Amino acid sequence: MDYQAHADALVRHLEITPFLDDLSREGAGVDRDVWAQVVEQAGRVAEALIAPLDPVLDREGARVCDGRVRTAPGHRAAWAQFTQDGWLGLPLPEAVGGMGLPLVLQGACEELFNRASPAFAMLATPGRTAADVLRTSAAPDLAEAWVPQLLSGAWGATICISEPDAGSDVGRIRTRARRGDDGAWRISGEKCWISYGDHDLTGRIGHLMLARSGEESGLRGLSLFLVPDGDGQGQRHGVVLRRIEEKLGLHGSPTCVLGFEEARGHLIGQEGRGLQTLFPMMLQMRLSCGPQGIGVAAGAYATALRYAQERRQGGAPDAPPVAIAAHADVQRMLLGMAGRIETMRALALTCATVLELGGRSGEGQGGWLALAQFLLPIVKDGAARLAFDVSSEALQVLGGAGYTREWPVEQRLRDARVFAVFEGTSGIQAIDMLHRRLWREKGEGLAGFIAVVRAEIGGDARSQALAQAVALLEQTAEALAAMQGAARDAEAGAGAFLDLCGSVAQGWMALRIVQRAGGDPVGLRMQAAARFYLTELPVRAQALAGLATLGAARLDGFAACLD
Repeated sequence: MDYQAHADALVRHLEITPFLDDLSREGAGVDRDVWAQVVEQAGRVAEALIAPLDPVLDREGARVCDGRVRTAPGHRAAWAQFTQDGWLGLPLPEAVGGMGLPLVLQGACEELFNRASPAFAMLATPGRTAADVLRTSAAPDLAEAWVPQLLSGAWGATICISEPDAGSDVGRIRTRARRGDDGAWRISGEKCWISYGDHDLTGRIGHLMLARSGEESGLRGLSLFLVPDGDGQGQRHGVVLRRIEEKLGLHGSPTCVLGFEEARGHLIGQEGRGLQTLFPMMLQMRLSCGPQGIGVAAGAYATALRYAQERRQGGAPDAPPVAIAAHADVQRMLLGMAGRIETMRALALTCATVLELGGRSGEGQGGWLALAQFLLPIVKDGAARLAFDVSSEALQVLGGAGYTREWPVEQRLRDARVFAVFEGTSGIQAIDMLHRRLWREKGEGLAGFIAVVRAEIGGDARSQALAQAVALLEQTAEALAAMQGAARDAEAGAGAFLDLCGSVAQGWMALRIVQRAGGDPVGLRMQAAARFYLTELPVRAQALAGLATLGAARLDGFAACLD
């Protein structure tokens, strides 16, 4: 299969991912033979079922007919087959219809599905994560009614946060929840940017929504509700499709504006603690941004590599032209892509393992959670930008051909651009790293990360390249910690600091790959990419450290731009 090399690399990563022994001790089933079989099957499903549909989704998109969204031809049949095969509930308990497998395996499979079609794969994530929130926080009868249906794919779910005047600034949400005399909640307001907010792939859609249930302003007045779009028999219950957005990419995934007109809702968790109740779902959706970006990047890289091996240009004028893969500049681009993909893949799988450890009760839970909170913004934003950067570089390798629709690279570029926007923009991830992880938590996750990395650094040259980068990260963090009283200076460098954290984290993964990937063809490919990453790491880290601490003085000219 064309996805075989991709699946083989994922299986090897699952063999060397850190902390799996800790996961096993906490009761998770770590069976690498079973995992390999699951990943192999996910690759076959991605290639045979999902990938052929992707160009149809891009070309046909979704449309509104009689006030409802109609998806592209073939989408319903593919979704039905995908869900029938049981791919929605991998990490959820078997008792509620899941498979009880670890999050790290979920991430590996998601990567393959997203390579095949991110527009298709997007529907699975809110359904799975909503089921997890409902099983832990909803009333038992409500969870019993919804969780099995979500995991079977018969019903779908969304996460509804954004409004026209309240995007990332969640505290400004204006959608209201009112409890009637009958004790039922009624929801009124407008929500936007809702992926799969309406569609014809499932019989019913449950909207997990933040709405203001009290008089308090800001986050304290928000509660979480499950708002069904109807009864599943064709009767709508106050949920109205206003429109679907015309978008740059992801045409097969309808992005909806929804109106809620006295729609009936079910309170989830405690009133006034909506964001806290929704937070686990948000974490897992951000985690899924990792395999989403990596999958798209892997697809773009595979196209560029194949093209570079086949396209012949240049060489001695009195000899046949050579494959462009023989040119140093093309090799630089291809190795750069491969290095970033392999190291981010390893980091995303590591983050999934750490996040699961943080969710299990046991010794050291707080340390695992701190490390997970440190790694998650790196994976979310790093993988998002990786998808766009690698797609852009792949287009460069293809030259003019890459700019045409004859090749899939231009679609990957369009699809990937939004990844760094949804689930928290790059800037929000950077500010989170600065304000919460460094200042509020006093760098607890960073300190844990540095301790883990330093324990694996040896005396060889590649280890020393990583050691230099770790020292720069530590120095930069100390400098930014001292700027807490001058927030603007620190915030001006927050993006560079996030990139520095990511570069060092990927450097850690690169060193592990070099040391552990093995000497067979799969391992040698991974090692070549990782060595290239480590070669460039000290230079990249030095530049990012300088930018992170440059301060806000360089922004002084901004006012002149407004004149």
